[in-house]
Amino acid sequence: MLNFFFIRDARHDMRFFSSEPPKPIELKRSKAKEAWELAKKKLMVLPQRMLRQEQAFARALKLEDASIRIFFSGLADEHKISHKFHFFLHKQRTKRIFYLIGEALVVPIVGLLTPIPGPNVAFYAVALLLITHWFSFRGIRRILKKEHDFAAAPLFAEWETAVKSRDEAAFPDILGRIEKAFGLVNLSKILWK
Repeated sequence: MLNFFFIRDARHDMRFFSSEPPKPIELKRSKAKEAWELAKKKLMVLPQRMLRQEQAFARALKLEDASIRIFFSGLADEHKISHKFHFFLHKQRTKRIFYLIGEALVVPIVGLLTPIPGPNVAFYAVALLLITHWFSFRGIRRILKKEHDFAAAPLFAEWETAVKSRDEAAFPDILGRIEKAFGLVNLSKILWK
């Protein structure tokens, strides 16, 4: 089962991510296969905070279950975290709309670089970002329609307490235990640095 996490990072921003590690988006390729591969590599260079969140939203499209299990710290009650999560999703959905509008305006401009010899990597990178944000937008809509099963995790409460007290010396130990308990990778790139 795919687990989702909704937790505060070291900057005190809420982060949403899934238990699956980040991987390139699979798209059907034709004659421009090399350009797509290069654009996907460029997309993987995005900060892990952004990439993991986008892919978590996109993974929601594949969910067949009627409800989604979301782990949180448990420091706030479930009713409050539910409201905070819905507000977070609406805010993210609005951001994706603006991203899509901006990228849709940039695609034709970057498409004018076509006469330049070689693959038009800039066009493919913007097109791939457009596709990624579209999948993420649709995933957010799907998550909003599903029931949310919030589960408190004591390790996340320990993390948020350390963040609140700004105890950076404890961060690596807590993040290591969370990674081990939930099978996560590179969690420090999402929640800390």
